[in-house]
Amino acid sequence: MTDLTLTIGDKNLSSWSFRPWFLMTQAGVPFAEENIALDRPETRSVLKEKSPSGLVPFLTHGDLQIWDSLAIMEYVADLFPEKRLWPEEAGARAVARAVSAEMHSGFSALRTVWPMMVLRTHPHHTTQAGVARDITRIDQLWTQCRRQYGEKSPAGGDFLFGQFSIADAMYAPVVSRFFTYGPVDVSAESAAYMETIRATDAWKKWRAGAEAEARG
Repeated sequence: MTDLTLTIGDKNLSSWSFRPWFLMTQAGVPFAEENIALDRPETRSVLKEKSPSGLVPFLTHGDLQIWDSLAIMEYVADLFPEKRLWPEEAGARAVARAVSAEMHSGFSALRTVWPMMVLRTHPHHTTQAGVARDITRIDQLWTQCRRQYGEKSPAGGDFLFGQFSIADAMYAPVVSRFFTYGPVDVSAESAAYMETIRATDAWKKWRAGAEAEARG
């Protein structure tokens, strides 16, 4: 199945685009990529014409368009059940959905004060306005998932629930932020998890794409 088109924004900045792109790339789901440059004079009109929400990302599959990152990933999981993009065990799957939903709706201080900037490292930053609280909560989630599910996964693996899942894609932009604005004070489990994400082929390809865009 190759008739999926994922429309995304700039790779350096578009954290919500990163999530489904990261999932589909790392999972080996075939798709065509379309890019819309953000913060340009024509951006608003292009998005108004193409995007059902006026935002990126959105997935096009035939006449169907899906415009929410988590909904896109759920749809992909339904299309490709053999990819096992959620944990197979019911309890682990429920927790994976819970932590994904918490990322989807929460951590507004972190997302606002520390915007994703893939190509920058150690810029001037602050942990005020709730950022420190968000970091603490994310560290708790990652540590809990690794200890209770990842380390005990029957199939093994170094991701949150052992094998790669939608939960990892949801938190990939957070890993990027932590490397950009860090170092951050997290558990050994969380630090190892960050390195696992950074070592993926999808991470390296996204960063290479951001570098190519910066070169023009």
